[in-house]
Amino acid sequence: MCRYAMTNYKPHYACFQCRKTFKRRLANDILRNNDISKDQKSAKCPDCGSLMANMGLDFESPKKKDSKAWEHTYKLYKVGITFHSCGCSGPGYIPSNQEDLISHFIKIKTKYLEHQKFWARRKGNPETQSEIAKDKHHNHNFLKSIPNKIKKGTKNKPIYNALQAQKYWNARVTEVEEKIEYLMQKHPSTKKAQY
Repeated sequence: MCRYAMTNYKPHYACFQCRKTFKRRLANDILRNNDISKDQKSAKCPDCGSLMANMGLDFESPKKKDSKAWEHTYKLYKVGITFHSCGCSGPGYIPSNQEDLISHFIKIKTKYLEHQKFWARRKGNPETQSEIAKDKHHNHNFLKSIPNKIKKGTKNKPIYNALQAQKYWNARVTEVEEKIEYLMQKHPSTKKAQY
């Protein structure tokens, strides 16, 4: 059972400049009439006043003196890896160092390129029920991994737009390449970095 389903936990925010984390009060803790539809303002660090990063409920901060761990945590945040989860199985794989992080994104890029090649080679949609069943059986992983807006037709006779699927995977490959490029650059310390 999800450990976050029954109780509201305060989200963990990190200030990379101060190397501190804080738990932020929830809107329904503050608002008297429990009107949580109001937008909360951005979380600011109580020490320096800078905007803080929402790191998720499963985040455990490094020790303040561990500058390498803080730099790595900052890089994780910059490439979109945080510690958000529903509480059932945790946030998933979190690379523990720069090399593992780059390797992780290279594996993701390889997977995305396979999807891109599949859609580039695909010629039309199957017509008969036996062809559709065979297509679903052999290409299930590729067919289920695209957004619903690229899928048309019905459940029994789906129609896939291969050109839009190629564009979708091309954009995903580009995103990952930008993250890899960012990770391979030299960066200033988190004390000076802006996020």
